[in-house]
Amino acid sequence: MSGPSLSELLDDLRSLVDVESPSLDVPAVTASAAAVAQLVERRLGSPAELVDGPVGPHVVWRGGGEPRVLAVGHHDTVFPAGTLTTRPFTVAEGRATGPGVFDMKAGIVIAIHAIAALPDRSGVELLMTCDEEVGSTTSRQLIEERAAACGVALVLEPAADGALKVGRKGTGTFEVVVRGRAAHAGLEPERGVNALVEASHQVLAITALADPSRGTTVTPTVAHAGTADNVVPAEARVRVDVRVTEPAEGVRLEAAMAGLAPVDQAAILEILGSVHRPPVPESATSEFFALASKVAVELGLPELRGVAVGGGSDGNFTAAIGVPTLDGLGATGAGAHADHEHVIVDELPDRVRLLTGLMDALQHR
Repeated sequence: MSGPSLSELLDDLRSLVDVESPSLDVPAVTASAAAVAQLVERRLGSPAELVDGPVGPHVVWRGGGEPRVLAVGHHDTVFPAGTLTTRPFTVAEGRATGPGVFDMKAGIVIAIHAIAALPDRSGVELLMTCDEEVGSTTSRQLIEERAAACGVALVLEPAADGALKVGRKGTGTFEVVVRGRAAHAGLEPERGVNALVEASHQVLAITALADPSRGTTVTPTVAHAGTADNVVPAEARVRVDVRVTEPAEGVRLEAAMAGLAPVDQAAILEILGSVHRPPVPESATSEFFALASKVAVELGLPELRGVAVGGGSDGNFTAAIGVPTLDGLGATGAGAHADHEHVIVDELPDRVRLLTGLMDALQHR
């Protein structure tokens, strides 16, 4: 299996990073999908399909034979348009930097080049979605459909320190909307119903739902309330991040959030959201982690490590429908979602070799 040169990998990585793709920015994500499709056709010799959706296109490529392996990832990023002007794609001191370079445009490049190096790519499918960073709302059905058809899912999310993801927490986002009543804060505050005060009570109650002994975290993250300094707030909104290791904990949290009651009976609560990504147990990954470890040894690569992490990915969906899944097969580096994100440049070729070897073994198992 011949592999790409490092310069080819970096050139292709630059071509993707240079097209910004913040989630929900439809024109930007559309341009990004086109860039991914162009790279696919150039490296794999046949066109990709763009699957349109309400928040932008997903990119699909098929090897043409009986589907046996799905490589899945995303081309949207968390960084707002314009980030590239202050943090352009750069390679220096062994690191590649730029918005989305680590999470996960390098993973796209690795997947494309790994497929290109296969002696037989007929059983491989590639799926790069446009809304993973905002919950995969428009892509989940497609991901599950193709994963079920292929029977194996390899997820190209990045790998901090090179470790593969052998378990992930389930994740969810809730929004608590508090509706009160406005009044003049100086003349007659008693005539108002203070949504901000009510939201404060709810934040304390919500935080108490966490259960560290079960690995359950419940974290209020974003809040908005009020319109002016001299007005009793009529509305407040609080967003809440939840993470669970057990499906039953997801059920408990959904019930507890739905059961929140106002402290001030004149206030009205509306609870939105759910635990939308189920957890990935290590049992869903153990078989293919062992296979990947065997492939790494045969290729003379460093010994693989596996870690369970709190973040979610589309691997949560594929594992939940019973498809054996292995995650974290993208680039090594650090700083996902942060300005210091980077990819370790010299490790890119080995990540391609590992994925090529794993795909080859899975196609012929």
